[in-house]
Amino acid sequence: MKRRSGIKVMGQLIGLIMPLIHVMAAAIFLGVAGFLCAIFLTILAGSGLVYGIMEKTMENLPVTQIFFLLVILAAARGILHYGEQACNHYIAFKLLAIIRRKVFAALRRLCPAKLEGKDKGNLISIITSDIELLEVFYAHTVSPIAIGFLTSLIMVIFIGHFHIYAGFWALVSYVTVGVGIPLWNGKKGGQAGMKFRNRMGELNTYVLDSLRGLEETIQYGGQAVRKKGMSEKSEELGRMQQDLSRMEGNARAVTNLAILISSFGMLFFTVLLHEQGQMDMEAVIICTIAMMGSFGPVVALANLSNSLNQTLASGERVLALLEEEPQVEEVSGNKKVAFENAACEKVTFSYEDEIILNDYSIAPEKGKITGIHGKSGSGKSTLLKLFMRFWDVQEGKVEVSGVNVKQINTENLRDMESYVTQETYLFHDSIENNIRVAKPEASIEEILEAAKKASIHDFIQGLPNGYNTKVGELGDTLSGGERQRIGIARAFLHNAPFLMLDEPTSNLDSLNEGIILKSLKEECKDKTVVLVSHRQSTMKIADKIYEMENGRLS
Repeated sequence: MKRRSGIKVMGQLIGLIMPLIHVMAAAIFLGVAGFLCAIFLTILAGSGLVYGIMEKTMENLPVTQIFFLLVILAAARGILHYGEQACNHYIAFKLLAIIRRKVFAALRRLCPAKLEGKDKGNLISIITSDIELLEVFYAHTVSPIAIGFLTSLIMVIFIGHFHIYAGFWALVSYVTVGVGIPLWNGKKGGQAGMKFRNRMGELNTYVLDSLRGLEETIQYGGQAVRKKGMSEKSEELGRMQQDLSRMEGNARAVTNLAILISSFGMLFFTVLLHEQGQMDMEAVIICTIAMMGSFGPVVALANLSNSLNQTLASGERVLALLEEEPQVEEVSGNKKVAFENAACEKVTFSYEDEIILNDYSIAPEKGKITGIHGKSGSGKSTLLKLFMRFWDVQEGKVEVSGVNVKQINTENLRDMESYVTQETYLFHDSIENNIRVAKPEASIEEILEAAKKASIHDFIQGLPNGYNTKVGELGDTLSGGERQRIGIARAFLHNAPFLMLDEPTSNLDSLNEGIILKSLKEECKDKTVVLVSHRQSTMKIADKIYEMENGRLS
């Protein structure tokens, strides 16, 4: 994908501020006022000191009034700066919450088709650290740019009213420090910032992989290989961080040099103008002090470029995720459909160039169990996912109640279907809440009944905390068979008229397999059931069995 420019990324991120534009305006006003207080505090104090050395008095300002004014400016500077930062951080944290909601909504919209096989560590990096980095942009970038521009403009006018050449020199100085240096540094470090963020995502993936495969790594003595891989990736990140830090140091050095040249340049030009009789000595002093003390806003802009490379790279990654188009669009607004039957008609489906189903047709009968038997990779699981409309077919059609699933409201379709996958995902929560996923409003009685049908109630009751027992991360405190039975309990709780089971007994022993199959036979007499398995024993309860091979039925 083609990278967008930093300006475009900033423009799109700024666009998100519109609902809070009034708070941003307040932050900019307070920031400009605060910097002007700081600048004129320096001008007033410096001028007073110089006039004192020259044994002159400032016009119409006694020493007591000067001191009193200095105190007021100092206090105002602190109060205004606090107000500016409060507004900026309010905007930042409010927008981070909004962006997180948008990102999770995007992930919900993209799944499962677009997220299948995605780099999970990279996604975690986007959701966590990339979004967090945007706080720098909203709290310390947007308003400082406006504050730097407005404050510099006011100071150019102020210095320029003493002499137009002095004002022009101030303008050139501000543009150099506040615009030229950040653009130079940003252009030099933009690619490095994006590369660093991508490598960080890759390291997250590697660490996540290593943690999940810890038992296998220990079992087969792969610790040294994993350790080496982690060290290499960490060292590469360290080198990249050093490069970014070196760029940051170079930018600061160039900025300080530019400020020094600008300040002495103002002194040189104003003294020259004084010798030519075009400025008095008081103007020379004020212009020079004003120049030296007014770089605060533009220095803030120059320093932004040091962290902005990573921030804009994070912004681009977040925006790319938000803008990614789903492979399967959700449907809403159509008339609700009641379940009558389901069918595939001459369906052809492929993952990229690999054809999985070819001219495939099947019509499971209502009130019966349709078995689909075949080897791994023959397309059995893909068929169930097409009924769920996780993907759309390339040719043919998938129908429920005679309506193409592409025209059925997504929520309506999910309500009519229960799908038990080969691998049951368990959340890091209690067993009760893990079963309740299938029906959030379910009573405890309904959950108990579903667990009994799935032949796991007695096991749960035997645990120290019963249904309140935590299953651990990824359900690692339970066996594969126990996790699978919780998945089946979810299907019973959901109680949809169309039940699809993908290898529902693959992790079960013969006794539990028999109990669950008996329960399926008894409880699903009024349902349409599609049972997928490679085990002949599982197929015994099927009323009709299809053999599948290379995407075709027999």
